[in-house]
Amino acid sequence: MYNITLIKGDGIGPEISDSVLEILKSAGLGINWDIQTAGADVIETEGVPLPQRVLDSVKKNKVALKSPVTTPIGKGFRSVNVQLRKELDLYANLRPCYNLPNVKTRYEDVDIVVVRENTEDLYAGIERQIDDDMAESIKRITRTASERIAKFAFDYAVKNNRKFVTVVTKANICKLSDGLFLESARTVSKNYDLPLKEILVDNCCMQLVQNPNQFDVLLLPNLYGDIVSDLCAGLIGGLGVAQGANIGSDYAVFEPVHGSAPDIAGQDKANPTAMLMSAIEMLSYIGETEAAKRIKSALFETLKDDIKTADLGGDKTCSEFTKAIIKRL
Repeated sequence: MYNITLIKGDGIGPEISDSVLEILKSAGLGINWDIQTAGADVIETEGVPLPQRVLDSVKKNKVALKSPVTTPIGKGFRSVNVQLRKELDLYANLRPCYNLPNVKTRYEDVDIVVVRENTEDLYAGIERQIDDDMAESIKRITRTASERIAKFAFDYAVKNNRKFVTVVTKANICKLSDGLFLESARTVSKNYDLPLKEILVDNCCMQLVQNPNQFDVLLLPNLYGDIVSDLCAGLIGGLGVAQGANIGSDYAVFEPVHGSAPDIAGQDKANPTAMLMSAIEMLSYIGETEAAKRIKSALFETLKDDIKTADLGGDKTCSEFTKAIIKRL
């Protein structure tokens, strides 16, 4: 029996969480879910979007599955996702991006893994208002964090039989900060037999939309990683099918990367695929590889049979799609 934290967010978060729980239960997995809530709705009752009880639960159970949480743009509370990563030192953001069956895309055979540093860069939130007409942000890059994420990328590549790692920076302009990230990747790469390739982030984006099949594992600082990982999601069908994981030395949080979609919340229209793909990655992480394969196979067979939600061009509701997957289990 596994003890795992489930963080139900807001918007469509609760309904896609329920969908995934139903599928995992049907697969016969023995999981004791420690259900926690976070996000905009929690502020009204507890005053903060991420109560201490949520952090305590993840620290106790070591592993969490999380659904989307709304982040206000330009105002309001700080991102719950960023806070979780900081508080739990989830330094590695892992985004495997590959084609799903019968999901229409511009490219075939895409298989890219984005490894993003998760704790510093501009996302450290070091900002200040100089005056009414000027604000500034500090881009902080450290050797320790850069070498740590580079090691994660190479270890992942070796373990998963990948062919090479490409480090992505803008070191021609940000010579000190991105230069340090690049130097760190070069240093770490000397300990591995895998090749390290280098590319500037603007060229990388162009190359991704021209020929994504040329890439394998991408290693990026925080901001570029955030942008490029969403670009890669677009290559395989959009955020509705994109999985994500935030991994540290002691804890791991698995989550879909799409938003909370409050405009369709409670209407049984949500697509649970990204949440389910994240749960499948979580099962592999805890060693339940056979269960992960079974659930993934059931999902893929469902898509092959052209059973899809509206965002993928289908006509099924969230609950209908869920039942179809369970049937194929």
